[in-house]
Amino acid sequence: MPLTTPIRPYDWGSATALPELLGTEPTGRPQAELWAGAHPAAPSSVDGTPLDVLIDADPAGMLGGPCVERFGPALPYLLKILAVDKALSLQVHPTTAQAEAGFAAEQERGVPPDHFTRTYKDPYHKPEMVCALTRFHGLCGFRDPAETADLLDGLAVPELAPWISVLRTEPPERALRTVLTQMLDEGSRHIRTAAEPALPPVYADIARAHPGDPGILAALLLNHVELEPGQALFLDAGVPHSYLGGLAIEVMANSDNVLRCGLTGKHIDVPELMRVVKFVPSRPARVEPEDGVRYRPNADEFTLIRHDLTTDPAELPSGLPQTLLCLEGEARLMTDRTLTLTRGEAAFVPAGAPAARLTGRGVLYLVVPAIS
Repeated sequence: MPLTTPIRPYDWGSATALPELLGTEPTGRPQAELWAGAHPAAPSSVDGTPLDVLIDADPAGMLGGPCVERFGPALPYLLKILAVDKALSLQVHPTTAQAEAGFAAEQERGVPPDHFTRTYKDPYHKPEMVCALTRFHGLCGFRDPAETADLLDGLAVPELAPWISVLRTEPPERALRTVLTQMLDEGSRHIRTAAEPALPPVYADIARAHPGDPGILAALLLNHVELEPGQALFLDAGVPHSYLGGLAIEVMANSDNVLRCGLTGKHIDVPELMRVVKFVPSRPARVEPEDGVRYRPNADEFTLIRHDLTTDPAELPSGLPQTLLCLEGEARLMTDRTLTLTRGEAAFVPAGAPAARLTGRGVLYLVVPAIS
């Protein structure tokens, strides 16, 4: 099934990167994300019919019995291309239990799904992975508090001294919770004003993109991570993160649950955020591809596979829903019919389709649930 894929024009997106990648004309507006999937907020479509509608009409045929049994009658993953020009919101995602409880509570209170203050859009968790297409960088997980104290000390801003002391003397979890809470409080505006002129380059860029935002200081608590093309990073529940620049494939569970810490004009629920964040120092969780092509993070919802296409047919998995996205050259997908994909084009292969083969010249990415 050839897919028509929507583009999301978020203000942090690049106006040129996606058009250059896909060979399309710029619109003059930011083009932040391409979505290839069945999320109801922006589903792909097949001949004008949304993919989620087609799946609702035939879950077993479209997804297969094992997928429906494991995840229910909805496509469990969403495939995106991100084109990041400036920092997007500093954010964290809930566990399944947290999402179920939060969703139920907001439903009971009667908060409309599209209301500004709505936090839980669905009862699902949202593990995600980014795989760089160009040099890509972001923030991921809390740095060791002692290292952050050294960073803040090096800024030579006297107003930061109380936080430096907490980070150096308190147990890590308590120190991180205390300092993040105070950084997000409006009472810390004077500290933010004093610190912004002294920020190192990465954080200075964030400040220029989001002047006066409380997330600028919160960003200083996180690891800065850089990815070269082909390198990947996994973000599990409770890990604070933000993407700062570059092009990447992103794959995630099919959820829209995001709790924001800053760098955004959207709603920030600080008490709920504090309940969901894991206040544990951690190194960014890189994902090394098996055989150089198969990215299998700790999430059952998705595996990402890169195909460097040749004239020798590659056999695709069968019996599971697959989403394919061609990024270079031309891919020919053969089942009981042949479909040709060129740069930027996507397709969905239902679980009930005949076994498929791939040939061509170029690069194609495929997503399939990580279940046998």
